[in-house]
Amino acid sequence: MILTFQNLKGQTNILVYISICSVIGAFSVSSVKGLSIAIKEILEQKPVYQHPLVYILVGTLVLSVSTQINYLNKALDMFNTSLVTPIYYVCFTTTVVTCSIILFKEWNSMDLGDIIGSLSGFFTIIIGIFLLHAFKSTNITLNIEPSTDILKLIKSILL
Repeated sequence: MILTFQNLKGQTNILVYISICSVIGAFSVSSVKGLSIAIKEILEQKPVYQHPLVYILVGTLVLSVSTQINYLNKALDMFNTSLVTPIYYVCFTTTVVTCSIILFKEWNSMDLGDIIGSLSGFFTIIIGIFLLHAFKSTNITLNIEPSTDILKLIKSILL
C-alpha cells in the first residue's frame, strides 16, 4: 500500500493514509501484546530475553509506531481533522480486532454470547461515530415551547 497507493491516490483519497496507519497500527498493538507476555515471563524468572522474538517485537514496535505517526501526520496535513479522526478510529479498531482474532485466536475461548456482545459493542461504536460525524453540523435542540392551546387543555383536565 505504501509503495503503490500512496503515490497514486494519497493526495486525493483520505482512506489511503488512514488505511496505512490502521494496518501498521495493528502491528504495533500485536507487538505490545507480545512484549507484555514476554515481560510477564521475565518477571516469572523465565529466560525469555534469550529468544530473538523479543528483539524482533521491539524492532517491530519502534518501526510501526514511527511509521504510523508519519502517515497519520500526512493524513492530518492533507485532510480536515474532523474527517481524519473518526475514520481513523473506526479503521484502526477494525484492523486491531481482526488482527487479534487471527493472530492470537482470542475468540476461540469465548462463548457465543461474549462474541455477540463484543461485536455488538464494536458496531455500536462504529454507528455512533458515523452518526456523530454525519450530524455534526445539524442544530438539534430540546427546546420545546408548548403552545397556549395545549396549556389550556391541560389546565381544563386538571381543574
